[in-house]
Amino acid sequence: MTLTGGHRNDVTQLIPLLDAIPPVRGMVGKPLRRPRRLYADRGYDHDKYRRLVRAQGITPVIARRGVQHGSGLGTVRCPAERTFAWLKGVERRADVHQAILSLACSLICLRKLILN
Repeated sequence: MTLTGGHRNDVTQLIPLLDAIPPVRGMVGKPLRRPRRLYADRGYDHDKYRRLVRAQGITPVIARRGVQHGSGLGTVRCPAERTFAWLKGVERRADVHQAILSLACSLICLRKLILN
């Protein structure tokens, strides 16, 4: 994953981020190469990116602009959004930010695995 400047649009890094995802654990002997779904907010609402995500075999679940909430995305994304909000207030150095982000994501995944 590439760390970009603060004023760059996040959507520019969507495909490089998907390309950088390591194999996802799946059935024995048949690891998944990609996640099944991509959850994203309205900032990614563009048909071009939906097509690019589908071309990689991933189902995009992207909120549409001008449509009422109720998609259920908040229940999936809230832990990640809270983590980013917390990180923005804590650390400014890129290397420490990356380390804390990795730790936070690991904890979120661990909780998900333990609770499910």
